[in-house]
Amino acid sequence: MGMEDSSSSSGSSHRRVVSATSDADDGTPRASSPSASSTVAQILMLLESDDPNLRVQAAKDIRRLTKTSQRYRRHFAGAVGPLVDMLHCGCADANEAALAAILNLAVKDDTNKINIIHAGALKPIICFLQSENVTLQEYAAAALITLSASSVNKPIITASGAIPFLVDILRNGGSQARTDAVLALYNLSTHPDNLSLILQTEPIPPLISLLNSSKRSSKTAEKCTALIESLVSFDEGRRMLTSEEGGILAVVEVLESGSLLSREHAVGALLKMCQSDRSKYREPILREGVIPGLLELTVQGTAKSQLKAQSLLKLLRDSPYPRSELQPDTLENIVCNIMSQIDGEDQTGKARQMLSEMVKVSMEQSLRHLQQRALVCTPADLPINSCSSEVPSK
Repeated sequence: MGMEDSSSSSGSSHRRVVSATSDADDGTPRASSPSASSTVAQILMLLESDDPNLRVQAAKDIRRLTKTSQRYRRHFAGAVGPLVDMLHCGCADANEAALAAILNLAVKDDTNKINIIHAGALKPIICFLQSENVTLQEYAAAALITLSASSVNKPIITASGAIPFLVDILRNGGSQARTDAVLALYNLSTHPDNLSLILQTEPIPPLISLLNSSKRSSKTAEKCTALIESLVSFDEGRRMLTSEEGGILAVVEVLESGSLLSREHAVGALLKMCQSDRSKYREPILREGVIPGLLELTVQGTAKSQLKAQSLLKLLRDSPYPRSELQPDTLENIVCNIMSQIDGEDQTGKARQMLSEMVKVSMEQSLRHLQQRALVCTPADLPINSCSSEVPSK
């Protein structure tokens, strides 16, 4: 699905541009008041002025009035053309003022979104993505989030060549620009055929980098994992994720501590990988300690997460060895013994039992590992008393 106007949740640059959605309460005329029409007419007249300073001020007024008022966004629809013209001038102040006003006009207004693209805003916006001016770069990425929320605009934005520039920002942009870029890429990824185009830009390494630098419960992490889940539908996406150092681990960590939706995307990504080639991806996934998080998801995730977690556990539990050859205290055997009952009525109790046993086994395995390390220590290797044969009490 498309992400409608994600700018409201993606950070500081959006707070500078877009605020709440109620009508203005800062003393400005309400859009339905008699003085509103006069205000709109005056500002539109200034926007057509020969004085560049007056045009910049008019753009700032439009930005202010449309920040919180859907009605003003409709009333200022006629400002789209002049504002787009301002994007083509060489003045950074004018570019910033016009782009901020355009972004606000597009919020929650599909007609304005489409008209902005048709008026020729896309070419300068993409140029701003490459600008060394950080503010312009952030505004441009934020504008693409909102404009790409329109299904009509998605193929036009893609055809303009925006995807490689967004991925480049994902690699090299500032913190806010990178966040905006991933939200715009997510919007574009929901259009048919765009995923293969995104995949060609090798986006997974910068996605993992952004994921590792974001809070696991953030909107940024949610869209990163959503993109990863979509990209691992392709063999090349799976290859990139497994070859990226810490790639699978980053997804597992979101599965453990992300938002409900992020966890759903994370388990979905790992499930797709295992379903595509269980023998190839089972061990890399198990190696990152995914089992406890999966067990928790079976009772605490969304309905989709629960089903996906159960399916993935069943794929991970299968062993190439006969059950009789498994040691009774291995993680493999515990999952085998209990997962067969997970579909029963008392799912919460069974999951808690599994978690308890998994923790117990993990502790016992850690203790055995410490004992084995202690056995290889010798007085010749280490100072006296530096190697103890004692282990912590259970």
